[in-house]
Amino acid sequence: MSPTYRAGFIALVGPPNAGKSTFLNKVLGEKIAIVSPKPQTTRTSITGIHTTAEEQIIFLDTPGVHTARGKLNRFLVDAAWGALQEANGVILFLDGSRYAGNEKALERDLRPLAARIGSLGVPMAVALNKVDQIKPKERLLGLLADCAERWPGVELVPISARTGVGVDALLAVIRNFLPLSPALFPEDQLSTASVRFMASEIIREKLFLALDQELPYNVAVEIETWEELPEQNMTMIGAMIYTSKNSHKGMIVGKQGQNLKVVGQQARQELKTLLGTKVHLELWVKVREGWTEDGQFMTSLGLGS
Repeated sequence: MSPTYRAGFIALVGPPNAGKSTFLNKVLGEKIAIVSPKPQTTRTSITGIHTTAEEQIIFLDTPGVHTARGKLNRFLVDAAWGALQEANGVILFLDGSRYAGNEKALERDLRPLAARIGSLGVPMAVALNKVDQIKPKERLLGLLADCAERWPGVELVPISARTGVGVDALLAVIRNFLPLSPALFPEDQLSTASVRFMASEIIREKLFLALDQELPYNVAVEIETWEELPEQNMTMIGAMIYTSKNSHKGMIVGKQGQNLKVVGQQARQELKTLLGTKVHLELWVKVREGWTEDGQFMTSLGLGS
């Protein structure tokens, strides 16, 4: 391996729904992180690994940092800051389309972030995401000027994680944050997340997308059974969907089970691609009151890890 090879950990942080997971999936060319229009969909520090001939970047995709209310949210925020302790650099993701021309929103959303990021002592860059949605473009110039004033000397990179604009420029900045080091993971490994975890995330994403605005955030998915049948090229999966209220269970299941059927069909298709086998998927829904305040149960689900 070249003596100039670099490898290290880069934390992706920012307010909810800033596009961190979209960026991670774009760079890896594979979907490993849940993507949804809803904020706070990432609940763990998912690690994605980007390997080239010159560097290996181990991305930590953290939950969106927000003002924590309730034990579940505190778990998510603690996970975000915990990830920063091992990072060689930090990329602060901001939704440029949200903040261009809206300085008050930027000030409010940065409040939980500003002091802690400043005290980390690691290199930082700011990714102004969703620039393809900023019109007219003069609004972007104003946002760049505002960010330059907030973070003097920090690299500001306008990008669109969705279209790929600016992604290579951001990767070039990240390379400078990495220490000289041999690769830390095999070159064909894309993530440290287990296949079971990724399966549970796929199911949770389909719940978010199928139920749109109706779905409450107190939903979790646990893989209960997993059996591989190589002779049949089949994976048998059973997953439990937890919610905290009986009324929410009805919303998830839907009339005559229709919602759950749609979620199962969509998840099964994506799981087939992930696993490279046929998939038999069974979904159940269980009410567990107060689970979002039960630290031991949340830990058992892998939340915040």
